[in-house]
Amino acid sequence: MTISRRLFLAALAATAATPAFAQEAPPVDLSQEPFPVKDEENKIEYKYRRREIDFETAEAPGTIIVDPKKRYLYFVLGNGKAIRYGASVGKQGRTWSGESTIGRMEKWPTWTPTPEHIAEFPKLVKWQNGGMPGGPENPMGARALYLYQGDVDTIYRIHGTHDPKLVGRKKTAGCFALLNVDIIDLYNRVQLGTRVVVLEY
Repeated sequence: MTISRRLFLAALAATAATPAFAQEAPPVDLSQEPFPVKDEENKIEYKYRRREIDFETAEAPGTIIVDPKKRYLYFVLGNGKAIRYGASVGKQGRTWSGESTIGRMEKWPTWTPTPEHIAEFPKLVKWQNGGMPGGPENPMGARALYLYQGDVDTIYRIHGTHDPKLVGRKKTAGCFALLNVDIIDLYNRVQLGTRVVVLEY
């Protein structure tokens, strides 16, 4: 079968538009973290623990798919496989769906509470200006992936959590939260421009 020049160029462009990704992420060396990070998967339900699974999708390898209803995040490997992570889904994460890309990546990010957070927890007002520095008590955890549409920040994040018991539940200070060891693993696999698809709740 011969491929037309136009089809070849289209396929080449699609390949170029898909950022590279690490199918085999480098081992996570928790000893190099500035704050203590424990592998706390034993604190969450077994079904929410990270694992490679069979997963058929039309999305390209390297894509992140978030299923807020089932509270899973998938990193597509291709060839019918994906890595599945258990997630906590905040109220914001249950009200938005669509496509985006990773526009910013941070280690131990600063967290600034929203007016809604402050209304619910008035003591958080001290972090309103300047935000809470990264650390063990910060609700954003060890890493944060900031979701953009073009140059516009959607205000949705994929991040870690300071409380592993939240994973698998519909509650988090942010949008989509993973265990700290899991967000570090995911962070090591992706890069700026990685495509993220959030399914409808």
